[in-house]
Amino acid sequence: MKLKILFHDNCFDGAASAALFSRFYRERCEPSALVEYLGVQHRPGDAFPPGAFDGDVNACVDFRYSPSPRLDWWFDHHVSAFQSPDDREHFVRDRGGHKFYDPTARSCTKFEAQILADVFGFDIRPFGELIDWADVIDGAQFPDARTAVALEAPALQIMTWVETNKDPAAAIRLIEDLQTRSIGDIAADDYIQKPLVPVLSRHQQVIDVIHDRARAKDGVVFFDLVDAGIDAHNKFIAYMLFPECRYTVGITRSPSRVKISVGSNPWSGVPRTHNLAEICERHGGGGHPVVGAISLAPDQVDRARAIASDIVKELST
Repeated sequence: MKLKILFHDNCFDGAASAALFSRFYRERCEPSALVEYLGVQHRPGDAFPPGAFDGDVNACVDFRYSPSPRLDWWFDHHVSAFQSPDDREHFVRDRGGHKFYDPTARSCTKFEAQILADVFGFDIRPFGELIDWADVIDGAQFPDARTAVALEAPALQIMTWVETNKDPAAAIRLIEDLQTRSIGDIAADDYIQKPLVPVLSRHQQVIDVIHDRARAKDGVVFFDLVDAGIDAHNKFIAYMLFPECRYTVGITRSPSRVKISVGSNPWSGVPRTHNLAEICERHGGGGHPVVGAISLAPDQVDRARAIASDIVKELST
């Protein structure tokens, strides 16, 4: 039988959640299951491609809900997990006992691990390091911004590799490795380190570009990287450069989308007063109260800049 696992692509928590569920299913449900993985990204409209749920058993982790009758297992923690009230109602009515949601959880991996252990008796002790790092990374539980930007820990190097990786086969290799190998061992492997060399070099260049382009006013840092050739960046850079800021709003463009990223500084001495998921949802995006994003078509740069301007004004109040 084929187990199909959909996971949040280009995300450490998504990869870790997929690895944990795959290992659980093979150990507790069907040892002979052939596992197929599919990375998915948030976007306007239906984020699930045709044929997404074509397994004999289909699971989705760290990603929004689908009312598809083919979805068998679901774990998520995003505030914006439901695209519509009907989707939320569909989840509430479900009595299958295999779909779980907690918007207060810092990471999907830790939330999923607790459910698999408490409800299904899965031994999560071998995955303690992975669970802890997923919670640190997705919950921004670093001691300071510099630690998150310096990328010295092996887990943070894998995080950076995941966020910039464009090879689906390599993403699947990582998910499989996370089930049996230590984080340090994986991070030292050539398939991580070789492509990471130019990424880390570019990382320093990105820091310099954001330093030059970012503007801080009324506690909000804004930067526009649309024409800078930067489609992904470490989201903690602005907090290191502007430690007193409360929020950041940044625009990037890739071949597939224009993305508005909105974040709150976890090290700010001023309490957060805005729910960023709700703000992003009003513009077709979503996320968590502390971090969110909006994805538009790659030719909608003007609209993205207008939305970003409105968000900066709202966060400045």
